[in-house]
Amino acid sequence: MSGADAALKTPIRMIRAVRDRRTGRRFSGLCIALAVLAVAGCNQNPYLAGPTTYPPTSVGPSISQQGINPNDSRLAELTRRVQLLDDNNRQLHTQLAQSEQQAQVYREELDLVRKQLADTNQQLESASIAAREAENKVRGFQASTQMRGGASIQPNTNLSRLASQLNLGGLPVRQDGDRIRIAIPSDQLFAPGTAQLIQQSAQVLDPVAAQLRSLFPRQRIGIEGYTDNAQAMNGGAAASHQLASAQASAVLDMLTRRAGMPLGQFFIVAQGANRPLQPNASAAGRAANRRIELVIYPETF
Repeated sequence: MSGADAALKTPIRMIRAVRDRRTGRRFSGLCIALAVLAVAGCNQNPYLAGPTTYPPTSVGPSISQQGINPNDSRLAELTRRVQLLDDNNRQLHTQLAQSEQQAQVYREELDLVRKQLADTNQQLESASIAAREAENKVRGFQASTQMRGGASIQPNTNLSRLASQLNLGGLPVRQDGDRIRIAIPSDQLFAPGTAQLIQQSAQVLDPVAAQLRSLFPRQRIGIEGYTDNAQAMNGGAAASHQLASAQASAVLDMLTRRAGMPLGQFFIVAQGANRPLQPNASAAGRAANRRIELVIYPETF
């Protein structure tokens, strides 16, 4: 059925309905007129016309009127979104790089704080060692004035005469005020850079212990450990004092456990790299500075 036939069908139905009514004659003329108007205007009726076309709006011409393919428009929109995602991705990468740089700064600051804390701990440990050494000295001096058997122990004034009787196979012996110092090279006692006694250490210490027992059975004796500056440069002052203290303790163990000398006769002092005998610039100077000194005091115990 064409559009014109459909347009005529509606007014004809209207005419038939009017005729069926009792007032059909009165409105017959009106119905005929309506039919004529319908036939005349069917091509202009917006409801009976062909495909509907709408007038252009103020927004602008439609995509079909512009001659743009809808697929091209959709592709352009997708391209725009991809470009937006790329921009966001670049921003995220930039922010990530900045965060990594900031994290690296924090890591470096943390490493610096840790190093400063380690240095502070070493300084505290060195101060603690020095305090213990001073306390040992004070105790040694106090012990020299204690009463034994109802009589006060008096300092021995014959150290110089007794020291002249020492025969230690080339070990240097020197007078230091009212004290006598016996220097033993650490290289003859310990493995390099350690407090581990080597096998020949007994051959060095046994004769020394025998003469100390014979000539100075009641004298207070300090065992002082010295190092060169290598330990202080590599591990700090604490490392140098720790090595000196460990080596002095090892000698104390040999003199008391192996040689049977009284433990109360000795005390240890860790001097570290202090008081070098020679400059540390040469290997010979450093070797001379690595030593154990047995210091014989005039006080008795």
